[in-house]
Amino acid sequence: MNIFGKTFNRPKWVPKWLNIPLVVFIVFIASLLFLNKEYNFMNIIKYKKEIKALKAEIKANEDSALSYEKKVQELNTDLASQERVVRENYGMKRLNEEVYITNIP
Repeated sequence: MNIFGKTFNRPKWVPKWLNIPLVVFIVFIASLLFLNKEYNFMNIIKYKKEIKALKAEIKANEDSALSYEKKVQELNTDLASQERVVRENYGMKRLNEEVYITNIP
């Protein structure tokens, strides 16, 4: 092999397919993947896990928001459910009615 006017004999342990541009390219790609501080391979994996967790949290919040919307709709339309909520949560009662509150689990 002739590099810069000098003859270069390849050692026996170096494969024939391995050449300088290939080594430079591999080192460049490795530096992009592993040595870059902000966008290296490990950070990309960490960001993907974080995105997946946030998407799961968004889905859970959408599901709970949907259930609360159903409860609000039920309270706006059904008087019996309104009365039940007022009696259970706020301890209100009708006239001439006695209510006994116990703390039995």
